[in-house]
Amino acid sequence: MNPAIGEPRWLRWLLCLLALAVLGVVMLLPLAAVFTEALRRGLPPALAALADPDALAAVRLTLLVAAVAVPVNTLGGIAAAWAIANRVPRQAAAGHADRPALLGLPGHLGPGLGAAVRRPGLVRPWLQARGIEIVFALPGLVLATIFVTFPFVARTLIPLMQAQGRAEEEAAATLGASGWQIFRRVTLPNIRWALLSGVLLCNARAMGSSAPSRWSPAMSGETNTMPLHVEILYNEYQFVGAFAVAALLALLALVTLGAKALLERLGGRRLAGA
Repeated sequence: MNPAIGEPRWLRWLLCLLALAVLGVVMLLPLAAVFTEALRRGLPPALAALADPDALAAVRLTLLVAAVAVPVNTLGGIAAAWAIANRVPRQAAAGHADRPALLGLPGHLGPGLGAAVRRPGLVRPWLQARGIEIVFALPGLVLATIFVTFPFVARTLIPLMQAQGRAEEEAAATLGASGWQIFRRVTLPNIRWALLSGVLLCNARAMGSSAPSRWSPAMSGETNTMPLHVEILYNEYQFVGAFAVAALLALLALVTLGAKALLERLGGRRLAGA
């Protein structure tokens, strides 16, 4: 038994083995199944499915939606994290402790707003009269993705900013630094690793979300993102193509996970050396 931890070594090993077993069942087995099904007929059919014009259009649209939604949520996440971290200290008052929970509100409102926009008798005619098309168009995909991915950057930054406090920013303000100078030279360098980690999570969610289907129904080559394309191919019994695109999404997720782990390690080394 380790006196510092207060629990026997065999119990720690048992818990680690149980965690690995759950990880294998929940993550590794489905991941292996996706790649196995994608390569069931060999590599050429899988590559041919990825080279299909509709699949390429889905990849391009997914990247475009992520390229718009992620920067928007990065700026919004930084602003939300700064506001909450500066107004809600670690010993939050009872009336302010639930403010971070409001970050998840856009994700819950998204489906309802999407239904309102899609209904002919509500918002859609007003928008169409002004030449604004959201349904069956890129804006609907981008808005749905922004709603779903909004909390990721902010929730990554808030704990770090609350732990760091405002001492360095207040010292810079005392020395005459402007708000922009404080943000660029004090705040941003202190949060850059957590910010990059949050951006990666936001990007992964943006590429893997099927939420755009609630705003813009699937149309091959026009409003199909990669998750929607996988669903369509699977429903049409084109299993090789469906699993090939799903495998590509899985590879992107694994790259994101590796990059996030690397950033966390680099950020940990920086804190250890500080």
